[in-house]
Amino acid sequence: MQNISKWQKRLQAARGEIPADLVLTGARVAGVYSGEWLKKDVAVFDGVIVGLGDYSGPRIDISGRYLLPGLIDGHLHVESSMLTLRELAQALLPLGTTTVVSDPHEIANVNGPAGLDYLLAASEGLPLDFFFMLPSCVPATSLETSGARLEAPDLKPYLGHPRVLGLAEVMNFPGVVAGDPGLLEKIALFPRRPVDGHAPLLSGKALNAYRLAGIGSDHECTQLAEAKEKLEMGFYIMLREGSLAKNLADLLPVVTPASLRRTMLVTDDSHPGDLVQNGHLDHLLRLAVARGLDPLAAVTMATLNPASYFGFRDRGALSPGLAADLVVVEDLASFKVDKVLKNGRLVVDRGRMASGLELPSPPPPPPAMQVKMPDIDSFSPPVAGDAVKVIGLIPGQLLTEKLVLPPPVKDGRLAADPAQDLLKLAVVERHRGTGNLGLALVRGFGLKQGALASSVAHDSHNIVVVGAAEADMLLAVEHLVKLQGGLAVVAGGRVLADLPLPIAGLISPKPLKAVAGAYAHLMAAYRQLGGVLDDPFMALSFLALPVIPALKLTDLGLVDVNKFQVVPLFGED
Repeated sequence: MQNISKWQKRLQAARGEIPADLVLTGARVAGVYSGEWLKKDVAVFDGVIVGLGDYSGPRIDISGRYLLPGLIDGHLHVESSMLTLRELAQALLPLGTTTVVSDPHEIANVNGPAGLDYLLAASEGLPLDFFFMLPSCVPATSLETSGARLEAPDLKPYLGHPRVLGLAEVMNFPGVVAGDPGLLEKIALFPRRPVDGHAPLLSGKALNAYRLAGIGSDHECTQLAEAKEKLEMGFYIMLREGSLAKNLADLLPVVTPASLRRTMLVTDDSHPGDLVQNGHLDHLLRLAVARGLDPLAAVTMATLNPASYFGFRDRGALSPGLAADLVVVEDLASFKVDKVLKNGRLVVDRGRMASGLELPSPPPPPPAMQVKMPDIDSFSPPVAGDAVKVIGLIPGQLLTEKLVLPPPVKDGRLAADPAQDLLKLAVVERHRGTGNLGLALVRGFGLKQGALASSVAHDSHNIVVVGAAEADMLLAVEHLVKLQGGLAVVAGGRVLADLPLPIAGLISPKPLKAVAGAYAHLMAAYRQLGGVLDDPFMALSFLALPVIPALKLTDLGLVDVNKFQVVPLFGED
């Protein structure tokens, strides 16, 4: 009876028989359904939009501004922000984002169901809606050691949760194509829900098989022809522009009037420094429009399209019956956010979080570290042969090159050679105390001395360390164990900068500005050591992800992703 009464009141407001709670007047309204800008007022009552047109009630005059639906990020690993969800909500709302769809496989690979439970609890009661896709690949592959294993029976208890939407990116695309029973069992849990994909460079009959299995989207396209082929097969294409992978410019030509509704703007991974300096989805809107995309088309890609794909029937547009998630921007070039309403409540005013908002405290964190420390000789194996495989970084991409070079040698053991930009790369297992250590060489970091280490190492999140000196690499690992996770820059036997991440070794309890400040100190220390990358820790974290070609490193060894197997460090094959 109470719900009927609520709807009767809303209907009265829609009919104009009682005043609205709020009327936003004077703006150009994003008509994402019709593809045009509307000159209408928007009336809000009881947290929802009740009408477009002439309504009475308290008014906010936003003449000369543009009114958009709340922005929806359809693919974000919240752990990449290194912020608790409480702090992330306060960071994203002033940028116009009101809804996030997250794949929590980072924390799930560390803590399993306890990690999922932590994020679900931490997202309760926040003024930004966090929805979750259940992780499909914990671990991502059998080529690494993770902290947990989630099979279909482990996922099933979460199916009824109101903020669980579907199955997250299925990264083991070779397993899907080959008909791996465990993966197919997970996909079968979601016959009428979205199943996200992850299939870099997959094409032809293998792509047919991947689509046949039920995969509905892909965010790993790096080439225009790849995106077109996937679009032709019915995939939703997520145009990604994150802290490391920046694919928007290359893929934007795939967006045409005919294909628009099958495309989305997503960030995937957003580091704290990028959130402070560039923004979030507002940054992607600026980039897309600056490259010639129609502003309303860009807005549609960050509102209506993700809402349609994920099955949201209560958001994504400005229409009666939808949640009053509203964003007021100054113009369609800067997309500078002035105000944000969430469920009809003003949460951002003049670009800042509104005063008086009470946010819940995060729950207790899950544990982070169980490490058996390696000895220093583990970083310098005897050289075996006259060729060594080297991981070559590709700027702005998650893809790497497979290089084969003469090995640098010192006293018969593999050495780093900073003069040739050849550094040691190691992955140390941190979940089970196995003592596993994988070793490789990498080119592209530019370090002349010292080492960098991180407990953020996709997707199993073992400790990954790169360096020019073995002693500094060992010290960096020791320091992260002491911190119970984090990032560190070490040189000459000293810790130059660090960022503790004690929540699962992935997340800081500090606010955005403090985390971004610590991250900036890490960047400065890295550059003092000769570093050349814009974001070395993001690049470092993906070198342990054995599902993106060509060479990657895990605690079990060097992985040739195209062969999907561990291969010897020495020799061409």
